[in-house]
Amino acid sequence: MMISIHPEDPQPRLISQVVDILMGDGVIAYPTDTTYGIGCSIFSKKGIEKIYTIKQREKKKPFSFICADLSEVTRYAKVSNFAFRIMKRLLPGPYTFVLDATSIVPNLLVTKQKTVGIRIPDNPVCLALVKALGNPIVTTSANRSGEEPIGDPYIVESEMGKQLDCILDGGLLPPDVSSVVSLIGDYPEVLRQGIGDVSWVEG
Repeated sequence: MMISIHPEDPQPRLISQVVDILMGDGVIAYPTDTTYGIGCSIFSKKGIEKIYTIKQREKKKPFSFICADLSEVTRYAKVSNFAFRIMKRLLPGPYTFVLDATSIVPNLLVTKQKTVGIRIPDNPVCLALVKALGNPIVTTSANRSGEEPIGDPYIVESEMGKQLDCILDGGLLPPDVSSVVSLIGDYPEVLRQGIGDVSWVEG
């Protein structure tokens, strides 16, 4: 099912419709500030398992997830004062920050090192979804592992539409990825260079 939604001012009734899908273990594709993502509620084990199947991804590589704001981040991750200052300055934006997980995070989304990847994208659609749902949603680029990210919702539909419960069409997006930065310890570490500027990281 394809739903066209306003990319800057998403209609509440459409957000509510998609939230119902997420609450029923549904898996959706949605626009972010980088490219299209695939997600479900972080508390949907069935949905997460389905995303692994769609992505053809190894289970030992947990997915990141989207929080609505920094106060929600502190529920799911241990945020030091140092990490909070960095995140407050750069979010919402095209970054995934790696932090120590709290006990509330489902095991499927925690690495062996007990860390999680968290995003707050600068995109009104996905932020509205998370706020309306009341908890984070999984985020991973809409592509199969090893392939290029997809920025066209109609290509998402043609390649994996039969495996998705809904595709939110927020227009064409660039096939970009977020910059991944670890905020574990006292110094930030760039784990992946994406479109988020990382020139502020020393070394």
